[in-house]
Amino acid sequence: MDNIDVLVLKALRDWRSAGQHALLATVVRTWGSSPRPVGSMMALREDGRAIGSVSGGCIEDDLIARHTKALNQNLGIPDGPPQLVRYGVSADEAHRFGLPCGGTLELLLEFNPDAASLQQLVTELEAGSLVKRSVDCSSGEVSLQTAEYPDVLEFDGQQLVNHLGPGYRMLLIGAGALAEYLATMALFNGFTVTVCDPREEYMGSWSVAQVNTVTDMPDDAVTAFRPDARSCIVALTHDPKLDDLALLEALHSPAFYVGAIGSRRNNHSRRERMMEHFGETEASLTKLRGPIGLYIGSKTPAEIAVSVMAEILAVKNAVPLPQAMSVEVAKHEHDIAMNEASTHCAIPEILQPGSAH
Repeated sequence: MDNIDVLVLKALRDWRSAGQHALLATVVRTWGSSPRPVGSMMALREDGRAIGSVSGGCIEDDLIARHTKALNQNLGIPDGPPQLVRYGVSADEAHRFGLPCGGTLELLLEFNPDAASLQQLVTELEAGSLVKRSVDCSSGEVSLQTAEYPDVLEFDGQQLVNHLGPGYRMLLIGAGALAEYLATMALFNGFTVTVCDPREEYMGSWSVAQVNTVTDMPDDAVTAFRPDARSCIVALTHDPKLDDLALLEALHSPAFYVGAIGSRRNNHSRRERMMEHFGETEASLTKLRGPIGLYIGSKTPAEIAVSVMAEILAVKNAVPLPQAMSVEVAKHEHDIAMNEASTHCAIPEILQPGSAH
């Protein structure tokens, strides 16, 4: 599944290449609570078809009503320089457009973007490049530059600078049932997924489409994957011969998430091996997550995948996770509670024949 930004831009490219009128709406500023973050995009075609999202739906409806021939014959999608529109300035508007209390957002509308520029942008994004797209708000002129590092959207009222791509990627080590569930969830969240497993008996039964598969040794696969700041690597085999070297490669990469499945004991043993045999330290292993996932009492592969995907998304979105949500802490506290409960259990009295209760 393509990243949602790429889907929006590909649709817009196709419409404009076919000579159809269309606009690109980008969230450039927000105040208070907002249903969609800065940088969210939506493409709107002249007949009312829309891809992407800039709100919970009501603002999309308003844009369609204002700028499509199908719903308003007197107003089509115009040509001309970009326009800035604001939603949710008043409480009445916030209520009308379904914005949270106090929520306000601004959109930059680009009318009939150049098809050739869109084609170049999509081609570079599909090749895995990070592209800085700059828009001159007075003229609508667009420039594209290859960027080295992702950055936040910048908008000063005169120029929009947005870093696009590369999409988020996931490398899974091990092709078991848990990997299939996790890969499926990652695809739905816009990740490009690669699974690596040199074991024929596992890779031979892999059934999730749209996933890249490799049979290299995992550490070689991590090197070939070339992790960047939008990459995550997850080891799922429970086999140190496969997991450890891959994790060591991943730990010294820019990947935003590196983790391994396993119990608290296995996680402790893994860290001990890495420090004893590979020269790692407590400091260098800070990035290594394990046991992975958020504690939700998961038992089945599907539930564990939900737990792991939730943690990955939280880290991706820079959401601080309370210690109580970690599997290690939660299970430790659960063990303490169980021990205390067993200590306070009453020992049943053995009654002798003829004795009273």
